[in-house]
Amino acid sequence: MLAHLRCGDTYSRLAAGFGVGLATVCRYIHEAVELLAALAPDLADALKTAMRKAYVILDGTLLLIDRVAAGRPFYSGRHKRHGMNVQVLADPAGRLLWTSPALPGSAHDLTAARTHGIVDALTVAGIDCWADKAYRGTGGPIRVPYRGRWHTLSPGQQTVNRSHARIRALGERAVSIRKAWRLLRRLRCSTTRITDLTRAVLALHLAAG
Repeated sequence: MLAHLRCGDTYSRLAAGFGVGLATVCRYIHEAVELLAALAPDLADALKTAMRKAYVILDGTLLLIDRVAAGRPFYSGRHKRHGMNVQVLADPAGRLLWTSPALPGSAHDLTAARTHGIVDALTVAGIDCWADKAYRGTGGPIRVPYRGRWHTLSPGQQTVNRSHARIRALGERAVSIRKAWRLLRRLRCSTTRITDLTRAVLALHLAAG
């Protein structure tokens, strides 16, 4: 299982390495991913943990896929690549707390956050949240940097944006930790399996931490 998720080994390589049939590898991996995904915290669980923190960091990431036949729904205009949009919540130290179900890459981060109920959940829980400019307009407890080019901002706004960037950088660290699992660098499976894969990785990451 770790060879598949952490190292990105293919089913055929695993079958040859362990001396078992390809169908056996497929079955074992699918069963293990489903089991691990069920152990990963949902948004409500993550927010219970987050309530003991000073704040959380919200960020979105595009997981690249190799399936482009479906075309537009999976194409991210921002990244100019095909992929799946996954939202991530991290604590002030940059540790992963939660990953969202995967949406087609064309989904904007703000749309994804609203679709998953992140904004409403954070508002009800009263948890402060830092996010980048993609989440501008969410309101509630989600804080975003001041809008405008650097030279048009006042000294006070520039100071706030610098501080905001330092805090948010830890959220990007959480995203990079998840991408250390090589399978997630470029997914070659059905898009319907990506949510379970990201949740399985989250469960293993939390268990290791």
